[in-house]
Amino acid sequence: MTDSHPSLTESAPGENAPAGPLLRLVRRQEVAFALVGGFNTLLGMVLTIVWLTVLDSVVSKDVAAALSVALAYAVSMVVAFVLHRTLVFRVRGHLLRDFVAFVGVNAVGMVLNMVLLQLAVSLLHAPAKPAAVVVMGLVAVASFFGHRHISFRRPADSRPADADR
Repeated sequence: MTDSHPSLTESAPGENAPAGPLLRLVRRQEVAFALVGGFNTLLGMVLTIVWLTVLDSVVSKDVAAALSVALAYAVSMVVAFVLHRTLVFRVRGHLLRDFVAFVGVNAVGMVLNMVLLQLAVSLLHAPAKPAAVVVMGLVAVASFFGHRHISFRRPADSRPADADR
């Protein structure tokens, strides 16, 4: 293939795993990344509502709101890691390193979202809601490359993925 991005039949540099069911269906790693991200966003919303419901009678509403978001985030972060690792980037081994890097890339993304939105609103005087959508889109693209080249990177000369199991 002449395309520089992994697709159905190619792996990212250093990956030797065959394409999984999601990549066989959508053929593009970028699309698979967006689908998993969209699913995980919906999961986070559902989990937040579930936790709000569960915690409603246990703690005060103020505590329930913050705690619900934190619990939903923690669960959805693990789910996103597993789905991206198995369905999008198809890597094995280095589980702890990959997870720490995954959380790090997501933390940088959150800070980038905050900083870029603040700059767009205060410096460029952009309306907050449209600016938030644009900034989140840009950060999502940056996150894809962060996860590809940091969270789930494998050296080009690494052993086959099955060897590190």
